[in-house]
Formats: sequence, C-alpha cells, structure tokens
Amino acid sequence: MKTYSESIQFLYGLQKFGVKLGLHGINALLHALGNPHYRFPCIHVAGTNGKGSTASMLAAVFTAAGYRTGLYTSPHLVDYRERIRIDGQPISPGDVVRLSATLKKHIEKNTATFFEATTAIAFQYFADSQVDMAIVETGLGGRLDATNVVQPVTTVITSVGLEHADILGKTLARIAREKAGIIKKGVPCISGVDSRNAERVLRETCRRQKAPFLSHHLIQTKVRHSSLNGLKIDVRTPYGEINDLQVSLPGEMQVKNVAAALLALQQTGSRFPLGLSEEHLRRGLSHIQEFSGIQGRLALVRKKPRVLADTAHNPQATAALAKSLSALGIKKVDLVFGVARDKDHVSMVRLLSKFTRWAIVVTAKTDRALDGTKLQREFQRNRVAVEYAGAVDRGVRLAMKRSRNGIPILITGSNFVVGEALAFMQGRKYLTINQ
Repeated sequence: MKTYSESIQFLYGLQKFGVKLGLHGINALLHALGNPHYRFPCIHVAGTNGKGSTASMLAAVFTAAGYRTGLYTSPHLVDYRERIRIDGQPISPGDVVRLSATLKKHIEKNTATFFEATTAIAFQYFADSQVDMAIVETGLGGRLDATNVVQPVTTVITSVGLEHADILGKTLARIAREKAGIIKKGVPCISGVDSRNAERVLRETCRRQKAPFLSHHLIQTKVRHSSLNGLKIDVRTPYGEINDLQVSLPGEMQVKNVAAALLALQQTGSRFPLGLSEEHLRRGLSHIQEFSGIQGRLALVRKKPRVLADTAHNPQATAALAKSLSALGIKKVDLVFGVARDKDHVSMVRLLSKFTRWAIVVTAKTDRALDGTKLQREFQRNRVAVEYAGAVDRGVRLAMKRSRNGIPILITGSNFVVGEALAFMQGRKYLTINQ
C-alpha cells in the first residue's frame, strides 16, 4: 500500500469481518507493535450518548494547557482521519499509509476487524507522537470493546441508554454492566448517568474495584445564556466556583457533559500532576471545535439558508436535541431525517414531529439504514407533511431549495446521514463506513 486511497480501501475492506467483541484480536495487534498503548496516559470515556462531546471537551482543555493531546473517537462523519487526532488535527494521510502498511500482515493473520485495526493504528500513532495525554472513546459498550486494553488514569461513563440491546443487553442494568467494564482497580470513575438502576451497577462495580465513584450531580450549573454559538454557564463544584464559563458546543444537553469533564479533570489532576488553571479551562471549553475537531453537535453548518446538523441517533439523544432547540427559541424546523434500522425510529419521529414543519426522509448509503418509506409512514401517522427524497444529497438539496421564512433546516437521525450531508455541502467524497 503506497497511497492513502489504497490504505483506506484496505481498511474499509475489513468491514467484511463485522464487529467482534473481545480483546484477543486487539491484543494480538498491539503485541506485534510492542504494546504502544502502555506508552501514554489516557482517560477512557464510555456512554450511550455524550461520550464524543465529553471526550472532545477534555481534549480541548489539555490542548489549551499546552499538552500534546491525542483524541480517538468514532465513528467519523466524512473522513477516516477524523477518528485519530492530536491537538485537534487529524492524522496525516502519510501516517495512515505508514501504519496500515506496518500492520497489514498482522491484520490479515488475525483477521482483525476494521475497528481493531483502527484502534491499533491510533495507539501506535499516539505513542510515536509522544502524546502527553490521550482521550480514548469506546466504540461499542466497554467491557469487550477493543479500546478496553488501555490503563487509564480516569474513566468516564457519560450515560446509559437502551441502545445496541441485541449485543449489550435488553435492560439498562445489563447495558450498564457492559459499560462498567472499563472501570479499573483504584481508578476514579466519573458518572453522567441518571438512571438509578444503571448508577447502582456502576457504584457496585466501583466498590468491588476500590475505585472512587463521582456523580455529575456533584457539580451545580446555571445556564446564563444559550445560542447556536454555545453556552454561558455558572458552575459550582466541591473544589470552587467558575462564573460566566463559555462553552463553544451549543445545546443544553452539553451542561451535563461539562460537569463530567470538570470532574474528570479534577480527578486526573489529583493522580497525575497537570498544573491546569482556570484560564486553561476557560480557553479550552470556549474553543472545543478548534482544539478537538468535533463536528455535528447542533452545529450551524450553513448560514443562508440556515442549516443545522446534529448526530442525535436514538430517542435519548433526540429528546435532548428537542429540549435544546426549545431553549434556543427554535419552534419549527424543516427536517432532513434518516435513521439506522436498529434504532427506535417510532419514538424519534414522535419527538421530532412536535417541532417539524415538514420532513424530508432520506436513506443513507449504508446497509444499516432503515427503509425511508417506513419513516415516511411514521411521519404521516404523526400528521406531519413528509416527502421521501431517497439519497441524502437529494434531500439536503430539496430542503435548501424550498427553505423560506427563516425557518432553519435540521439534519439529524444518524451519523451516516449527517456525514453524507456534510460531505455534500463541502463538495467532498463520501465513503460508507458501518463502524
């Protein structure tokens, strides 16, 4: 493999092996590389919703403080390189070529999956780059996720919801047990979980592991101002107060993520001397997108017509999105919507219908996408004017053509839909990825 295109084709081809839960495959790859994941400290972040935002907040603060900071997240929206970043900058095409070539024979020998291969590439890249701290987001669950080979200084579990129930379990308690698998002996765990049953599981796991447990409820917050440019909040913690804190990610769903991030930073600093100041917190949280590279969180992606994109892809996230739109004073949207077939689309459509003037249903270029005609019928049941556009780019084009009266366009329902929409609006090539 000599080019980035060849490397991407090779890595995407690994999707044929599907999703394999367990640590044998990733351990084999990392052993072949000399176990690079032991060569940098990290914070490990899991959760049904909010883990990408929380991980990005943490990375932004470390970068603002002058630390060389790795960030590993999934899935990407447009470009594979978004998954692996240092100080907000994606891994270079040359490094993807170099590391995929280095791993190729080991990947083939172990029939590694796409996610296992990508995780190994990320860890080797962070080690080669001598990052001072890495923020590592799980892919699916926690206990058997390929990222669960790291030795974190702090763990964070942002939320527990009924998602991937066929794999992780059909109750919140069972899903919580899977996510609690990232909790390590003596390592503080920060919880953003609200469910009592799920929190009980996390607390019990921490007790067995003699790991400190800290809930986001330890942080008191008051929203001073909310706009599409972000939030201004007052924060009261057991360790002090911060007033007029600017958070560049919009949406009141981010308040809980800020609380989890602040607790994680405090606990990490108590175990791993950081020298973080209030100035670092303020600078990092006011430049999250710049310092982490995160996209698609109630993001204003076009001004004329006004187009918003949000990766809410389950009922829990959709409810939080609806609440944030209400807080922003947005009463109606023109909706571009598509969803993966394993999601509770009935609940999502019901939530979205309350503020949708009319809906354009789309089907993303993935075999995971739900048939758009089923979504169309669901909007009709909720008495919302709806049209099936087919492909995502056609849906976005149609929404922009018909936009009027200052009503914003909202693109949501799936990472795949948002990724395709962003690629279309940016004039970039989009390759389907299912992991």
